[in-house]
Amino acid sequence: MRRLPPLNALRSFEAGARSLSFTEAAKELNVTQAAVSHQVKSLEEQLGFKLFHRLTRKLLLTDEGQQLLPVVSESFDRIAATILDLQRGGDDTNLSVSLTPTFSSKWLVKRLERFWKQNPEIDLRLHHSLQLVDFIADEIDVAIRAGDGRWPGVTAEFLIGVDMVPVCSPALLEGPHPLRTPSDLKHHDLLHEDNHEDWVSWLTLAGVTDVDPHRGTIIDDSSVMIEAVAGGRGVALGRIMLIGDDLAAGRLVRPFDLSLESSVGYYLVMPPEAGKKAKVQAFREFLMAEAATARTSERD
Repeated sequence: MRRLPPLNALRSFEAGARSLSFTEAAKELNVTQAAVSHQVKSLEEQLGFKLFHRLTRKLLLTDEGQQLLPVVSESFDRIAATILDLQRGGDDTNLSVSLTPTFSSKWLVKRLERFWKQNPEIDLRLHHSLQLVDFIADEIDVAIRAGDGRWPGVTAEFLIGVDMVPVCSPALLEGPHPLRTPSDLKHHDLLHEDNHEDWVSWLTLAGVTDVDPHRGTIIDDSSVMIEAVAGGRGVALGRIMLIGDDLAAGRLVRPFDLSLESSVGYYLVMPPEAGKKAKVQAFREFLMAEAATARTSERD
């Protein structure tokens, strides 16, 4: 027979441990801060050990609290996912995928015809977002995200890297300041995605000291930046796996072959239990095969 603490006490602990705030936990659970504090104190008394260090202005998890949190969180996630699955009637034909617009338009969509032919019974629902979703609340089966693969409470499987190379319009290879060597970049605008650090790293790798990596325009959307580059607006560091079609069509060219290796990549992300579903297994197998082919193509 299982001897478990009261569910409300575990919920209060889990919410407080995630936010390290009884006040935030109370807002989430729609109860008072005093109620959360009381539930956690009762839980600690029942367990026989402390879960939090209560400091003047903040909470810290004890070693025991750190060990208990992922177990409780995963259990709640599994309960919620199972209930949602039952409410859907065990629907195994609709697959909801969250992904970024750029990855969708530049990499996935052109490959989906093969998935549809292999799995005609599965209807995909693509949800575009820049944030890692709440799988339960947003009713998402799997997600594709760029990062280092370390996200709490989920499994993440590497798909493809995001190494970058300088790209520009073919027009910039001609004119009064043609791009012949990396030092010629000083005559052209540098375009940046999010920050200047990628250009800092690439110019350092190329041994270039007479080009200011901090000048130029920041564009926080890869698709928009690619269009700006194709229009001759400047030179950008493009992610190799996203610019293949533009290079093949001649809209973009690589003035220099030196590539910048990235510490991040694109990952298939999902709750731990999701991988048992047949529709998720089918999508995973398709993605892994396509990613392996793409990685081989990049090396060639």
